[in-house]
Amino acid sequence: MTGPSRRTLIKGLAAAPAASLIGMPMIARAAEIELKYGNNLPLSHPLNIRAQQAAERVAKETNGRVEIKIFPNNQLGGDTDMLSQVRNGGITFFTPSALVIATLVPVAAINAVGFAFADYDQVWKAMDGPVGAHVRAAIEKVNLYAFEKMWDNGFRQMTTSGKAIEQAADMASLKIRVPVSPLSISMFKALGAAPASLQFSEVYSALQTKVVDAQENPLPIIQVAKLYEVQKSCAVSNHIWDGFWFIANGRAWRGLPPDIQKIVASAINDAGVAQRGDIKSLNETVQADLQSKGLAFNKTNPDSFRAKLRDGGFYKEWQERFGAEAWGLLEGAVGKLA
Repeated sequence: MTGPSRRTLIKGLAAAPAASLIGMPMIARAAEIELKYGNNLPLSHPLNIRAQQAAERVAKETNGRVEIKIFPNNQLGGDTDMLSQVRNGGITFFTPSALVIATLVPVAAINAVGFAFADYDQVWKAMDGPVGAHVRAAIEKVNLYAFEKMWDNGFRQMTTSGKAIEQAADMASLKIRVPVSPLSISMFKALGAAPASLQFSEVYSALQTKVVDAQENPLPIIQVAKLYEVQKSCAVSNHIWDGFWFIANGRAWRGLPPDIQKIVASAINDAGVAQRGDIKSLNETVQADLQSKGLAFNKTNPDSFRAKLRDGGFYKEWQERFGAEAWGLLEGAVGKLA
């Protein structure tokens, strides 16, 4: 989900006063080094609040030598624009989701393999460990630098207007809206569903008019888009996890003095870990709110979904696409898939 829909997504999800801190000058005198950071999320999103804290820490620990200027909310363009800008040095930092940077570095999409992760423990075991290291090395090959700690964008869940989804058999012929993503389309076809790729702006009306019966998104999106008005139940499926890579222009990063690199990396990585906790807490709050609005929640049996994907050749196909090395690292963190 990108563009206006994401801007709509997080309005009001965090306290507005914290948002007002963004962009305030932290020091009176001009900094020796100015680093520009662009992202596609509103000021109130935990990503921007934690990034501002990192910027303040960098300014303090460098005695004002370094200033990180934050440009949120697509001020510098959409994801494609900012990915191009961070590559050519127009901006220093950018936080694309894994699926966005996968357009440039295909293996970066490996964290979005269907039903790969059972929980956050497995996510961070993989992404803070060998899987993340493998993806960062691939990112480095396109002259970008990826910081060690990935930031959280959350698990995706499935909702439906009909029968609750509890196991893979419930997906048979289900008309479900999915993003325009080869990985998502491939997964839902393998589950026996009838996926339809629609822009997010079309989702509510498509559900309302029964063009599709189901959809899948992280809980905060379901909340803000009021999809609970046209859906009856939500399956806590955690079928895909996605996150943000905090990346830098390779030449600009290598050009920073080692002491500055250390301070900036430490501040950004620590902020990323804090942001993970923010998103986890936010999701818990959102579920309670959605339940109060009448959306029923149920757990799913992930083993049945994995078996269906395995039998349908989904894992084998993507094992070949991502390569044996990357796939082996993923399975080392989550167990056998293919």
